[in-house]
Amino acid sequence: MSALSYPEVGATRLGPLPDGYHHLHHRVAVGRGRVAFESAGAAVTDWSMHRTAGTRIRASTVRAEAGTAVRVAIGLGPLRFTALCEVIWTAYDRDRIGFAYGTLSRHPECGEESFVVELADDGTVWFTVLAFSRPACWYARLAGPLVPFAQRLYARRLGSALRRIASAG
Repeated sequence: MSALSYPEVGATRLGPLPDGYHHLHHRVAVGRGRVAFESAGAAVTDWSMHRTAGTRIRASTVRAEAGTAVRVAIGLGPLRFTALCEVIWTAYDRDRIGFAYGTLSRHPECGEESFVVELADDGTVWFTVLAFSRPACWYARLAGPLVPFAQRLYARRLGSALRRIASAG
């Protein structure tokens, strides 16, 4: 496996997010109660949330764990972008489940993204995508402000997919 392409490894776990990157923070309620939380947590960590949202995922483990190699492919036909990542941390706690992956050297962006489901005291199940990134190749730089916009759309799409999964519980 290649080396991670950024020095601030783990910043999405405890913060703060590092300067010099575009920051993304998307939080949405996806359900209520323990059953919805457990369904959503499983979907985040077994890659089904990504797949339901239309992302092609190949991972070296069945569920997210530190060191898992992940190949993410987004797009259609000749506009499909493939990105190589590695899971750098996981959370399998009573009221918090999720993981983060970091970019590897051949990824078009440089940074880290986390996907976390939390069960609040009032029973609301929250899904949060937290990321920091910057362009790592010419075509990502050329895309300029379209990349953060696409990242926000993707985070919303993941939230919608997770809401459907959690409601099916």
